[in-house]
Amino acid sequence: QVQLVESGGGLVQAGGSLKLSCAASGRTFRRNGMGWFRQAPGKDREFVAAISLSGDATYYADSVKGRFTISRDNTKNTVYLQMNSLKPDDTAVYYCAAHVTAQAMSVLKQGSDWGQGTQVTVSS
Repeated sequence: QVQLVESGGGLVQAGGSLKLSCAASGRTFRRNGMGWFRQAPGKDREFVAAISLSGDATYYADSVKGRFTISRDNTKNTVYLQMNSLKPDDTAVYYCAAHVTAQAMSVLKQGSDWGQGTQVTVSS
């Protein structure tokens, strides 16, 4: 089992930036793919971004391409989500996720392990 703890959420004005962090612990070797999902009020949870173990492969939802950047530091077992040019539609609870591979996460829109979530609110 992998434990995931997110941080970095908050309130920001439209056009602003936030950087989320997710620290992983436990059997992280079983989960090469790391990523982020989000869930807005009244909506289903949606895939945002994923990154491979090496960091060479990244995957993004169309809605965040060009604005969000996912990265990871394997020495710290931490994955990041840099969010720029934020819009009110980005308001949601953001969840860190781990899966066997990043590709599987992006294609299947699934995670094996989940964090508790961090709230991101973008005001207009």
